[in-house]
Amino acid sequence: MKRILLFVLTNLAVVLVLGVVASLLGVNRYLTGNGLNLGALLGFALVMGFGGAFISLLISKPMAKWSAGVRVIDGSGSPDERWIVETVRKLASQAGIGMPEVGIFDGAPNAFATGAFKNSALVAVSTGLLQGMTREEVEAVIGHEVAHIANGDMVTMTLIQGVMNTFVVFLSRVIGYAVDSALRKNNDSQAGPGMGYYVTTIVLDIALGFVAAIIVAWFSRQREFRADAGAARLMGRRQPMIAALARLGGMQPAQLPKSMAALGIAGGIGQWFSTHPPLEARIAALQNARQD
Repeated sequence: MKRILLFVLTNLAVVLVLGVVASLLGVNRYLTGNGLNLGALLGFALVMGFGGAFISLLISKPMAKWSAGVRVIDGSGSPDERWIVETVRKLASQAGIGMPEVGIFDGAPNAFATGAFKNSALVAVSTGLLQGMTREEVEAVIGHEVAHIANGDMVTMTLIQGVMNTFVVFLSRVIGYAVDSALRKNNDSQAGPGMGYYVTTIVLDIALGFVAAIIVAWFSRQREFRADAGAARLMGRRQPMIAALARLGGMQPAQLPKSMAALGIAGGIGQWFSTHPPLEARIAALQNARQD
């Protein structure tokens, strides 16, 4: 709940900062003179930027179950299922969070955590991961996902995405109005924005969206290092996490839906847009970490 409150306060702070900066730079007078209401634009950026990210966070758990085909288990099935549930319970207790739901999904090796609230999250592992790793390695992967939950990474990543979205929406429309005004400065009879506004806004939504994606991916990669370290702390030693990452390097991880990719054990494409650092870098970070 504290992180949800942080989400709301950051939301309001971003809009306030944009409004103050626009006023100090005289952008509000310029926009008003060209038929754009700054308050309305800030409200639109707020709804489009944070609204979508917040709704995505709230529905993340049911959407993850549906899109990945997760089968929730309660430990009453096979011995392997009982072991998975008890492992999650043990690590969640050590991390100081409520017991997450536990699930299994069919597919190549991977795992993920999701959910809007720290004490009612979901941890899911794939059948490929269970079949391809030792129990100690699977426990390390589960520890990694539990660390994501304990660190509040679901809310944090949503918050960062919301901030980026708000800036993209606001800046693309302000610049769009500036370009449109320059293109039709001798045609003041036209009411409302012209073609220059719409074309510029679309182009900037795409271009700035790519920049925002790079920034969000960078933050996601830092969170992966932190979750790896968290798994090592929960298990009391780093070797199981190192072994799990090394094992994962010889496998072909499953591609998770985009909404869950940042909190999986592996994923992402390209150096700039990858949500996860290279496995070699993660192993090196664990090996070079200071022993507690």
